Amino acid sequence: MGKNQNVYDDEIFFEGYKGIRAQENNYNKLQEQPAIKSLLPDLKGKRILDLGCGYGDSCSYFIEKGAQKVVGIDISKKMLEVARKENSHENIEYLEKSMDDIENLSGKFDLVYSSLALHYMEDFEKLLMDINNLMRKDGEFIYSQEHPLSTAHRKGLRWTRGEDGMGIHYNLANYMKSGKRETTWFIDGVIKYHRTFSEIINTVNECGFQIEKILEPLPSEEDIKLIPKMVQDFHKPNFLILKLGKK
Repeated sequence: MGKNQNVYDDEIFFEGYKGIRAQENNYNKLQEQPAIKSLLPDLKGKRILDLGCGYGDSCSYFIEKGAQKVVGIDISKKMLEVARKENSHENIEYLEKSMDDIENLSGKFDLVYSSLALHYMEDFEKLLMDINNLMRKDGEFIYSQEHPLSTAHRKGLRWTRGEDGMGIHYNLANYMKSGKRETTWFIDGVIKYHRTFSEIINTVNECGFQIEKILEPLPSEEDIKLIPKMVQDFHKPNFLILKLGKK
């Protein structure tokens, strides 16, 4: 997350987030993680940078898949305490650092990876330029973010619901107004940044990347049995995932 906000070290937010991640079935486990992992290349011998590494679960996963070195970066002291306790390894290095300050990292990476962190960043262009500079010539950048249809939301009800409480349709407004969004998630005043599809794609292109794959994951029939409200995701997906290479 950016310099201006570190909500994950807020005790109420941290405990709320930890509660969601502790659930056997959640949106990250069923939708986002399988989708983003489906884009990963062969990781044997690779040097990987994980931006917004959180608990370090992905860092451990990369090592299990044969990565040579993993550097995990997160601004949250609380998240990194868990990462060092639960996902430590001699070939994983955890750094308490904002993604605003990665330009001085040493060495080049075969893969830069980020799961659900970039929508917290105000200066998207600078971050992309820093990432491009940290990648090897044949390196890849794979990241997920909240879907732009989700980040567009400003206030009011997100869904129009039927009598059974299920979403009939999503209430989209302010989509073309890019910029800061303040929302409530466990605590008030959580700041995210909305960007339209065109802004995302154009910035990616201008910062020296080429798009290799775009995913908007949807739930499977099994997922819907586990979390019935996921059926409404066919109206509006939750995640946008991009696989990028260097031009």
